[in-house]
Amino acid sequence: MFTRHRTTLAAVAAGIALATSAGDAVASTPPGPIGPTPERIVSLSPAATEVLFALGAGDQVVAVDSLSNYPEEAPLTELSAYEPNLEAIADYDPDLVVADGTNPDLVAGLETLGIAVHVSPAPADLDELYAGIEALGEATGTAAGAAGLVEQMQAEIDAILARVPATEPPLTFYHELDSTLYSITSSTFIGQLYTLAGLENIADAADPEGTSAGYPQLSAEYLLEADPDLVFLADTKCCAETAETFAARPGFGALRAVRNGDVVLLDDDIASRWGPRVVVLLDIIVTAVEEALATEDTAA
Repeated sequence: MFTRHRTTLAAVAAGIALATSAGDAVASTPPGPIGPTPERIVSLSPAATEVLFALGAGDQVVAVDSLSNYPEEAPLTELSAYEPNLEAIADYDPDLVVADGTNPDLVAGLETLGIAVHVSPAPADLDELYAGIEALGEATGTAAGAAGLVEQMQAEIDAILARVPATEPPLTFYHELDSTLYSITSSTFIGQLYTLAGLENIADAADPEGTSAGYPQLSAEYLLEADPDLVFLADTKCCAETAETFAARPGFGALRAVRNGDVVLLDDDIASRWGPRVVVLLDIIVTAVEEALATEDTAA
């Protein structure tokens, strides 16, 4: 049994990003409008791009970076979010640029050119996510749309969490970022979603001092010894991983999650961007828990 993506939340559209180190990011732009409502927005953050379209500011977006592949109507360009070219950005004549704040030189350079910047960093938790969406709504003149989006997300998340089954001891899981066994701990934004779903993260014990900033690299031996109940692969695009390729690694066929068919395939983008599609990710996680427990009950 390989968990399928549910489609009941199709009305929810945007993304979730891996939490970044606070020391590397520019502080979030304070909530509030940036002068007149911007008419020409350039987004250099895939997560922010998804939020902009979800809250109703899509018609104001004239260009997005090369990684902003969702939604389909986003005006994709060759602009780089990692090595941004100030001149290329300015060519779009933006009255607002939205960035994630991980490149302070970009923000300073745009401000020197007289271009307004809204910094929308990766959130640490759901409360920061909601606040970030509302701040982006204020900055783009779509505050009402942002408030409605947040209200919808909260209702959807409450409904999903109401389905979380009580398990004692909790089921364990492994979340894979890439095929070299980088994972996440419960201190990350994504890790907290798994905690809300009632799961225990096997990666937490691998980084008790937090030296990896929440992203430890595990070993095959560690993973085999931990033998998680569930495996979530967030590298199906970047590394073309499947349940079959995962099971084919030396020794991995003996893992409990593999034997029981509880290897869950995630869309890399949904599993790495903050925004409204966090609801989709949480639903996938909780569904996987429900199905894993149903399999156990059947086997018993």
